[in-house]
Amino acid sequence: MRTSKMKISLALVSCVLLVCVVNAEDAVVEEVTDSSSEKAASAIEKVQYVSPEPDGDVYLAEHFDNPEAIGTKWVKSQAKKEGTDESLAKYDGLWAIEPASKEPIPGDLGLVMKSKAKHAAISALLEKPFHFTDKPLIVQYDVTLQNGQECGGAYLKLLQYDKEMRLSQFTDKTPYTIMFGPDKCGNDHKLHFIFQHKNPKNESFEEKHAKKPSTKLDEYFSDKKPHLYRLQVYPDNTFDVSVDYKIINKGSLLEDMVPPVNPPSEIDDPEDRMPSDWDEREKIPDPAAVKPEDWDEDAPEQVIDENAVKPSGWLEDEEIMIPDPTAVMPDDWDEEMDGTWEAPLIENPACESAPGCGKWTPPMMPNPEFKGKWRAPLIDNPNYRGKWRPKKIPNPEYYFDPNPFHMSSIGAVGIEVWSMSDNILFDNVIVTDEKDVADQWAAATFDIKRELVDSDGIPWQEKIRKWLNRKENTIMMYLVWMSLPITLYVWYLRNRLVEEKKAQAAAAAAKKSDALTPDDEAIEAEADVEGSGEEEQEEMEAEEEETAPLIEAKKSFKSICEQGLEIDMVPNYSIVDVKKDGRYSKRQYRQVKIKLIF
Repeated sequence: MRTSKMKISLALVSCVLLVCVVNAEDAVVEEVTDSSSEKAASAIEKVQYVSPEPDGDVYLAEHFDNPEAIGTKWVKSQAKKEGTDESLAKYDGLWAIEPASKEPIPGDLGLVMKSKAKHAAISALLEKPFHFTDKPLIVQYDVTLQNGQECGGAYLKLLQYDKEMRLSQFTDKTPYTIMFGPDKCGNDHKLHFIFQHKNPKNESFEEKHAKKPSTKLDEYFSDKKPHLYRLQVYPDNTFDVSVDYKIINKGSLLEDMVPPVNPPSEIDDPEDRMPSDWDEREKIPDPAAVKPEDWDEDAPEQVIDENAVKPSGWLEDEEIMIPDPTAVMPDDWDEEMDGTWEAPLIENPACESAPGCGKWTPPMMPNPEFKGKWRAPLIDNPNYRGKWRPKKIPNPEYYFDPNPFHMSSIGAVGIEVWSMSDNILFDNVIVTDEKDVADQWAAATFDIKRELVDSDGIPWQEKIRKWLNRKENTIMMYLVWMSLPITLYVWYLRNRLVEEKKAQAAAAAAKKSDALTPDDEAIEAEADVEGSGEEEQEEMEAEEEETAPLIEAKKSFKSICEQGLEIDMVPNYSIVDVKKDGRYSKRQYRQVKIKLIF
């Protein structure tokens, strides 16, 4: 009986908690978020942003906090694209240095491409050229697609070093060494890493594209948040690409580029031709097979079912469609101009209850004599020689470049893009050869912006949703929920033990006052032999039986809780003198303490 009550209680408590969780979630959704903007503004006021200074060796470090940078350090292109209609050829996209459109941090500005559906190009010289020798190249910047991205890029070009470089003539044809950054059109989301490899035989350049990462990239183009893009290329010919410090693509310049850096040593001979007697057929029709005499190729696939009978009630005199009797010729209908007016057709209402209307014809059925066109069965081709392939010859264009890291030196950083979205914010560009410098730069710039967006700038309801969307948090909540029945059961046992302790105290008080207790009445039914070993043995066995559920509860609870939560069962025995028929006997009572140890 007590067990049944316990199960009912647990079920009721679980339902109440579930309702509370649902109501809490609804409350989060229905919470008026007017105060979120006030919290965001308060959080922004607390941000202490100072234009950073790089701590180490850099080739370019641009935070765009100087509104006068355009026209001095950063030069807008005045050129035109070649081979493009005159109306589209100009690089007339607008650039501005301004704060973010949403939750701007005082003092933090960025380079914003203001136009859409226009070509835009701007560039700046490095403080000193970067030469690919024995140090890695690290390129890092952050981008905020403030209006999302429909179709277009937000990538950087690291332009080849040239003493005669004219930034005002920067176009899509300007030689570059590396192109790196996000690009999207339609459902094709990309994160480019392209480098120009110089052919050691003829000194021509060819683009080598890093293989597309397996990580999904769509969120970076749609969430309108700042994202930190970093490319690291190492002297050992390896590279890695990360977004918000998470590596999403890495590999080898020698093995993971398309097309490969080094061409194959052998190629198919373009002059080789398959011999006329070469037979590639694995199977051929059996030349000895003969069509059976009873094989009728002209037999139809279906024939009329001669056994079919017209259904009873079929209305052959009724048409399936009839003119609408309620239709009226329009007033403006001119029969001389429009022809004879005819009422529109409707389904014949008389056919609704009948199995059919109109002339009845027997249905068609599959022809049992149909066999189709006869073909000889296939057999193994005795002259089969396999699939023909041209012979291999040495590749006249073959070369082997063991160190593609030695690329053309870099002299400038440029942004040359076209986009169907405007207000793309570029910020905190740095080119260095020290990872610590890039980390320090990001901590002083990007981390501050992202912390604002991910914490104070986001309503607490959104934080809860994000927290619950994480797989590990969902698992933890599941474990907590599964452990709830055991927790309630232990709580129930604890209450029982408290009641027993109160009963023990009452029995002790009765002993002092010589009052008769319920336990005394129970003792009268027992054999009263002081110090009886048999009585003590029975009592110890009873104690073990009562303690067993507690031990099982402890084991089950500890197996579910994985956060260091455990229960300590501490038995405590006391001896109480009980008066019976003027004599005293000793009775043993049990206390169990429950400790929750974190």
